[in-house]
Amino acid sequence: MKGDRVEIVIDAGGEGTRTYEVVASRAGRRVEIATRRGVVEVSEVTRTGTAVRTARFMSSRVLALVEYPTSDQVHESE
Repeated sequence: MKGDRVEIVIDAGGEGTRTYEVVASRAGRRVEIATRRGVVEVSEVTRTGTAVRTARFMSSRVLALVEYPTSDQVHESE
């Protein structure tokens, strides 16, 4: 869904921290997160599952991974 967004905060060594953001830029796309072999991958994916953009980070450098779901989703508890 458009509006899915993931914010990644990494340790940049002597420079402090850096923040990156991956956003589902069009309707029908989503953001997926995968951890493989010490690497965190954050990808913007189409409806068919094709990755459009992928950001890769060493998992030892990732300080925070914040997922922001689209605001259009209705919560079941409401």
